[in-house]
Amino acid sequence: MSAARRCSPPRAMAGLLFWHLKSTGVRQTPCQFVHLCHVAHDRLITFQYFNFLKRMYVTRCNRDLSQRAKPKADSVASPVRELQQLDQEKKVIHQIRPVPPVYQPLSEPLRRNELREKKPAAGAEELVPAVRAEPREDRQWKEMKLRLEELPGILARLSKIKLTALVVSTASAGFAMAPVPFDLTCFLLASLGTGLASCAANSINQFFEVPFDSNMNRTKNRPLVRGQLSPLLAVCFAASCGVPGITLLTLAVNPLTGALGAFNIFLYTCCYTPLKRISIANTWVGAVVGAIPPVMGWTAATGSLDAGALLLGGILYSWQFPHFNALSWGLREDYSRGGYCMMSVTHPGLCRRVALRHCLALIGLSTAAPLLDITTWTFPLISLPLNLYISYLGFRFYRDADRSSSRKLFFCSLWHLPLLLLVMFTCKKSFLEKEDKDLLPEGHGRATEMRLP
Repeated sequence: MSAARRCSPPRAMAGLLFWHLKSTGVRQTPCQFVHLCHVAHDRLITFQYFNFLKRMYVTRCNRDLSQRAKPKADSVASPVRELQQLDQEKKVIHQIRPVPPVYQPLSEPLRRNELREKKPAAGAEELVPAVRAEPREDRQWKEMKLRLEELPGILARLSKIKLTALVVSTASAGFAMAPVPFDLTCFLLASLGTGLASCAANSINQFFEVPFDSNMNRTKNRPLVRGQLSPLLAVCFAASCGVPGITLLTLAVNPLTGALGAFNIFLYTCCYTPLKRISIANTWVGAVVGAIPPVMGWTAATGSLDAGALLLGGILYSWQFPHFNALSWGLREDYSRGGYCMMSVTHPGLCRRVALRHCLALIGLSTAAPLLDITTWTFPLISLPLNLYISYLGFRFYRDADRSSSRKLFFCSLWHLPLLLLVMFTCKKSFLEKEDKDLLPEGHGRATEMRLP
């Protein structure tokens, strides 16, 4: 193209005329020149035709300037053709079968080693499809079949057996702290009735919270969520625990204890459970639910609500705030995912302040025990290090507000309560001392009467 642009049409015409005259050997005449111009004009010479004439002139007149033809470059294949070629090559490669090696006699040790190597390889090949098939089977819906040997464990998880054991232990502590002689039969009946009432309340709670528990990692493996138990069977189990439990407490112990047990079931299932999705007041209602079992133990032994029963209930009430607030702090994401309205989610500052306040309240309640003539003055002194330590962890939780401080406070609350109740039981005033104090004014009056003439 560059050579064609350099060669203008007049020069091309001159080259054409020179080539024609040289080939004929005749000199140009004015008439022939005019005739050649007319012929060129009639043929409508274009730009491409001028290029052709130029090339002819160069090849005929000057051999040194002749152009050499260059080989054409291979056209770039389209990506679709390349992929097709690769597929064909892959197919050819897959179709080629390996040539078996020439048989060579091996010694016996080598044969044994080969057999040992082939056995694990074959086992691995058999396991590969099995491992691949497992996720597909897990993804499919299966009908849960209830087996009789699995039923006790399922019912234990439905009734929250660990929480029930804590409730029974606090009720036993209330019974043991009562200022009356210890009655083993009444103690066993009260413990059994309290445990049955707790199982019923927990089962009904899980029945109501199935759609919400399925969204939480902590509760997604509960029996009703996983379908291990039908809702009808769960309700029947709750009724079979609640009705005999309340009947036992009412008839075999005393009506006051049975009324407290029925009220606690109502408070837990009909007030605390729905409030968990409405207001943060559920924490205070739940604390009242946890404070009633030691009161039930006291009333089972004495048959009346005294100051000692209220003090034990107050200790359990205050203990639950650092315990639960520290637990819920690490489960904030779970509670928000489940749709529960908790202090740790909606009011994190209030959650930490309330935990610290009730840690300090435990010191005051422990000091009030000898004032109410329940324990000796050694109890507030011995329990002071325990209460100061949990108050220190409560302050750390209030200041740092992290998972580490909340976990330390939660695990401290697990051993703080049983140790505090044990110290309280060891420092309890004996029943004989109280009888002597009650009889002292009467004896003193009789002595004065005898001295009179």
